[in-house]
Amino acid sequence: SRHCPYLDTINRQDKVYVCRGLKSHAYTHSVQFTHHVFLNLHTLKFYCLPDNYEIIDSSLEDITYVLKPTFTKQHIAGLDKQGKLYRAYDGTTYLPGIVGLNNIKANDYANVVLQAFSNVPPLRNYFLEEENYRGIRRPPGDIMFLLVQRFGELMRKLWNPRNFKAHVSPHEMLQAVVLCSKKNFQITKQGDAVDFMTWFLNALHGALGGTKKKPCKSIITKAFQGSMRIFSKKLPHPDLLPEEKEALLVTEEYQEQMSESTFLFLTLDLPTAPLYKDEKEQLIIPQVPLFNILGKFNGSTEKEYKTYKENFLKRFQLTKLPPYLVFCIKRFTKNNFFVEKNPTIVNFPITNVDLREYLTEEAQATEKNTTYDLVANVVHDGKPTEGAYRIHVLHHGTGKWYEMQDLQVTDILPQMITLSEAYIQAIPPCIDGPDTSRHGLH
Repeated sequence: SRHCPYLDTINRQDKVYVCRGLKSHAYTHSVQFTHHVFLNLHTLKFYCLPDNYEIIDSSLEDITYVLKPTFTKQHIAGLDKQGKLYRAYDGTTYLPGIVGLNNIKANDYANVVLQAFSNVPPLRNYFLEEENYRGIRRPPGDIMFLLVQRFGELMRKLWNPRNFKAHVSPHEMLQAVVLCSKKNFQITKQGDAVDFMTWFLNALHGALGGTKKKPCKSIITKAFQGSMRIFSKKLPHPDLLPEEKEALLVTEEYQEQMSESTFLFLTLDLPTAPLYKDEKEQLIIPQVPLFNILGKFNGSTEKEYKTYKENFLKRFQLTKLPPYLVFCIKRFTKNNFFVEKNPTIVNFPITNVDLREYLTEEAQATEKNTTYDLVANVVHDGKPTEGAYRIHVLHHGTGKWYEMQDLQVTDILPQMITLSEAYIQAIPPCIDGPDTSRHGLH
C-alpha cells in the first residue's frame, strides 16, 4: 500500500460514497497515478480505487495503529517499570516517551513544555485513555476542547511502541494551540515557555470542566495544585514626608493583610546578576543554591512589589504541597525597551529536595511527604528573544536522564543537568522507594 496525499479528502467529505465517487479527487488520483489504496481517516477503513471496494487485510493494521494508538490499563500501569528499547519501522530504536518533536519553525518553546508534561505519570496516564475525557460536555461552539483532544492524541503518539519513526510531529497539537490561544502562541514566532505553560495549564483545566470555584475538578489541579498564604502590607508613597508616612502606617489600610491562594507553579526570583568582570575580563556567571531562592516561601522573607499606583511588601508561606511541584525560575526582566536575561546558575539537587521548612506549622503536621525528586528540567540557551529551548527528562523505567532538543535525543549524566540555565523544573514528592516517589519539573 502507498500513503496517498488524498487520504484527507476521504475523511473530510460528509458522505463516504461522494469521496470515492467517479468525480472525486481520490478516484481521479487513483486512475492518473495508479495509487490504489486509500484510507478513511475517520473510520480507519481501507478502500481500493477505482474499483471501490473495502480492503480487509491484517497487514494494514500497523498503519491504523500509528494513526490511532490505543493503550490498555495493564500497558499503562507498566510504562514506568520497564526500559525496553523499541524499533521503529525505519530501523531506529527509541524509548517510548523519550521521543523528539519536530520544530516546524519556532515552536521549541512549546515542544519542551509538551515533552515535560508527557513525562508526568498521572497526566500522561489520564490522556493515554481517551475514555477519561471523551464524555466531558462543553457548550455549543466551544473550541477549547480541541486542545484536550489534540493533547491526548499527541500523548498517545509520544508513548506509541509501534511508531514508524523515532520522532513525532506536533503539528496538529500546535494548530490547536494557535487557534485556542487566538494566535497569542504561534508556530512561526518564538514564544516564552513559562507564558505558554501558564496558558496551557489553565486552558486544559477549563476545557476539562474545571473552574475557579471547583479547583479540584480536573486532572491538572489534582496533579499540580498547591496552596499558600500571602501576607501583604501596603507601603506609603516614597515621596511623602516622614511624618505623613508614620501617620499612614497606623491606619487600617496599611496594616498587614493575610489571604489564601492556590497555585499551579511557584515562581523563584534570582538575585541580581553582577555587572563586573573578573581579572581575565570575562563576565562572571554567578551561582546560587536552590534553597536560597526558595527562602521566598519561608513565611518571613519580605519583598517589595510595585504596581502602577501602589507599592506592597509581601511574604509567602506554603500551606499545601501538590503531588507534582513546578518551579519557574524568573530569568527574564521586561521593560518598555528590551528584555534582559539573568544567566545565574541555580545549584539544585536532583533528588531529595525537602520543602518541610517552607510549610506552615499546621501543614507540617499534616503533610506526610515533603521531599521531591526532579523529573524534568527545561533550559533556555542564548539571548532572550533569539535563544533556543531544550529539556532534560528522567526515564523512570531505566533511571537514566535524556536531553531532547527538537528531533535530537541523547543521554546525559545527571551531574551535567545542574550546570544549565534552568527555566522550568518539575518535581514529585518521594515517599518510600524509587517507584513511589514524588517528582517535580524545573
